[in-house]
Amino acid sequence: MAPRQSTASHKEQSRAAHLPQTLGELRGSGHYSETRLRTRTVKDEMRENLICRLRAKEPVFPGIIGYEDTVVPQIVNAVLSRQNFILLGLRGQAKSRILRALTALLDEHMPYVAGCEIRDNPYEPLCRRCRDLILERGDDTPLGWMPRADRYVEKLATPDVTVADLIGDLDPIKAARGGHDLASEMTMHYGLLPRANRGIFAVNELPDLAGKIQVALFNIMQEGDVQIKGYPVRLELDVALVFSANPEDYTARGKIVTPLKDRIGSEIRTHYPETLEEGIAITAQEAWTEREASDTQVPHYLREVIEQVAFTAREDKKVDKRSGVSQRLPIATLELAVSNAERRALMHGETRVAPRVGDLYTALPGITGKLELEYEGEMKGADTVVRDIVRAAIGKVFDRYFGDVNTQQIEQWFNLGGTVKISDDQAAKATLQELKQIQGLEEKLAPLGVKSSDGPEAVTAAAEFLLEGMCSHRRISRNEERSFSAQRKGPEKPERVERADPERDYEQWQTRRTRRGSFN
Repeated sequence: MAPRQSTASHKEQSRAAHLPQTLGELRGSGHYSETRLRTRTVKDEMRENLICRLRAKEPVFPGIIGYEDTVVPQIVNAVLSRQNFILLGLRGQAKSRILRALTALLDEHMPYVAGCEIRDNPYEPLCRRCRDLILERGDDTPLGWMPRADRYVEKLATPDVTVADLIGDLDPIKAARGGHDLASEMTMHYGLLPRANRGIFAVNELPDLAGKIQVALFNIMQEGDVQIKGYPVRLELDVALVFSANPEDYTARGKIVTPLKDRIGSEIRTHYPETLEEGIAITAQEAWTEREASDTQVPHYLREVIEQVAFTAREDKKVDKRSGVSQRLPIATLELAVSNAERRALMHGETRVAPRVGDLYTALPGITGKLELEYEGEMKGADTVVRDIVRAAIGKVFDRYFGDVNTQQIEQWFNLGGTVKISDDQAAKATLQELKQIQGLEEKLAPLGVKSSDGPEAVTAAAEFLLEGMCSHRRISRNEERSFSAQRKGPEKPERVERADPERDYEQWQTRRTRRGSFN
């Protein structure tokens, strides 16, 4: 990979070297004419490049799956309308990824006055330093060229962000060294927004900005001016502003200033994958499953189960709907399941890495950390809730494959006292020999498309899925040591014991939740 990067870097430098290097050369070039650069804003630039993509029938956001008919058309409309826009959605819905992908709608290179902090337009500079430099040197004014990737500036909003961070501040040291009055523009130290001039400025979690910062932001958007330390500063910036936020916070009752909300052109709602196949495609694209020096084969039914875990969690009443269930959950779960299968293969000297449904229980740390539970869920315990969700997910996928399959012969084998244990301490061949004791098991794997000639790893994984599915429907049982046996008879134990003071416990939980939300 290193030679490719160095070659690409060399080509980039070579291309930039052939671009105009002075203001005079820029004026002499046809593509960068004064009329074009003086009047063409960033939003015009994005609009023109988007139109070229649409006419060429190229994807607007390559790698973004599931938004082709919902979110992408709305973003296209906003860009064609030259609007600032905000993406509203829960965590893990690719909001930041979409915002960063907007750089593909910018020109490959952009000229600016060399050494300028705010990347001034050579034909229409804003800052005093650039205006004085052009007056002094004229056509010999040196230029710099900025690639499209450097024209994107992103800020994660937090309550401690100040006007100085976002807009700028007066620098007394700069004034003293240059002999300038504090009211002079030359004493200005620019913040992130001016440094994004002639580019895209993105703010993630916009409502988390303090009220006065939001006021400064919409003043810049509407009037192009702001007051810093009592001095009015005029900054007619050319910036495309894009934002992201949680829908719950982006309301009049939330933490957003209404005048700022009114000045954002489009509110675009993102969403989680609408179908299981969309989720599987996203997870397959993002998860790291191809491990070096091994043949990794993830069965499609296992991908379905992992994705179904996320879908089931989003519907579970014990999981907080306002927090959401991130798409990172199935990604992390798949990676952990593959890692456990890789560990098992390394232990037994196997060349094929074959994840099983049972590996999901070793991936619990990747699931519990991505769920926010309601009061009932916290009282029950995160591990218990997650195990119930995994069990329900296995049951749903099991029904798609084995809904019409008669498993009474397998159940009878267990009812007659048969037991079988599937463990990481055994190689796939040894485990398969133990599974072959179960009468009729191997013949029932046909719906998965698995044959005995597919190898012990694939057959063992399919058999474990069948047994786990039967457990989810309580036809057989399984203990924590992954030993399968007949379903236990008799009354079940209550799920939880009533608390001594449930009202007090609920109040304490609400307090913890409020404190936790104040730090997010």
